[in-house]
Amino acid sequence: MPSPVARDKGRKRLPLEGIRILDFTVVWAGPYATQLLAEWGAEIIRVESTKFFPSTTRGMIARTTKQMVEASGLGGGFPDRDPGARPWNRGALFNAHGRNKLSMTVDLTQPDGQEVLEELVRISDGLIENNAVATMDRVGVSWERLSKVNPGLVMVRMPAFGLSGPYKSYRTFGSHMESVVGHYSVFGYPGEDPSSSGTSLAADPAAGVGGALAFAAGLRQRRRTGKGLQIELSTAENFSTHLGEYVMDYTMNGRLHEYVGDRDSVAAPQGVYRCAGDDRWIAVTVGTEEEWSSFCEVMGRPDLPGDQRFATVEDRHANHDLLDEAITAWTRDRDPVETMNVLQAAGVRAGAVMNEQDAFADPQLADRAYWEELSHPEAGMHLHPGVVWRAERTPNRLERAAPRLGEDNEYVYRELLGFSDNRYARFEELGHIGMDYDESIP
Repeated sequence: MPSPVARDKGRKRLPLEGIRILDFTVVWAGPYATQLLAEWGAEIIRVESTKFFPSTTRGMIARTTKQMVEASGLGGGFPDRDPGARPWNRGALFNAHGRNKLSMTVDLTQPDGQEVLEELVRISDGLIENNAVATMDRVGVSWERLSKVNPGLVMVRMPAFGLSGPYKSYRTFGSHMESVVGHYSVFGYPGEDPSSSGTSLAADPAAGVGGALAFAAGLRQRRRTGKGLQIELSTAENFSTHLGEYVMDYTMNGRLHEYVGDRDSVAAPQGVYRCAGDDRWIAVTVGTEEEWSSFCEVMGRPDLPGDQRFATVEDRHANHDLLDEAITAWTRDRDPVETMNVLQAAGVRAGAVMNEQDAFADPQLADRAYWEELSHPEAGMHLHPGVVWRAERTPNRLERAAPRLGEDNEYVYRELLGFSDNRYARFEELGHIGMDYDESIP
């Protein structure tokens, strides 16, 4: 039985083909790491359980009903706002990061489930997880144990705050990690506090990229030494590097960052300006005197460069509120995309603030054939964001929609682990193998 994500014969081999990774990831950070590796050929096997539902991974709750969706006023990311009979297979988040992966189920709380874990580890190259440390300890997923089972294993662990220290057992989402490392103290509007900053979840995708890179580095190290290794990636520490300039400014100058809204310490004007329509905006940055002159010419305001209040970048900073009023007077009746194109043509940096509908219609992404269509047996046919990066001489595309829970049990148990019919049937009876969550899970 070939891998369910087998590529067409004759197509160029991808760099990670032949690498098998056990995926114990949840929510977004870890699943994004394995998504990136799956896109370039790694066989990613999600190790799941019919007895445990990881919240915000295959949805917020297992048995979401249509009434719940209607009562919340939100679609929940379900096709046609309908969770269907198996909501865990239809949610947008899982279908986004689950593509090109496999799913098998096993109950690791049972001794024979632990036997299967070791059998899987023996035939795999790596394991990636981003759970709370205690969660992995409870099911026996540790470097000390699994490295003895497979000395060549590359294991990437991505807990929020690392495997040691007073925070190691904290449970978090991206917003919590970003709070702890200081992100909410550097973005916001003047005169406001962190409660008005909105929600940022940038730590999750940042950790996903970091985790994929860490695993690739681990493979290289194994090839060089012949030995496996554990790589620890604290998702909070990973994101703190994105705030380096603020940390360095404090360590060098003792200065705490103050909220500046959309403005910039160097460029002026810079901001996001209202356009025609409901909640339509454009972002504009003017960095040089030449750009300033071009911007004023496009706006039909040749008087502004000669106005002493706006003569230099320092003057424009000092009178930014007045400048924003003049710019908004010009943008408020204009289409954001058309205005972006006009300003870009004049050498002024500008970008329409696009919603999802705009992104799907964007000619740049369409010209590059970025969106790819995938058919899912329960979620239907939909366009998905395409492969994240491209290689000049290695054509690549998405191969398979996200797996349904336990969809690849037969492949994993029978083909990879060599289960007999009797043993497979026994595991079904014990509740290891299935495609539906246990009735006890709400």
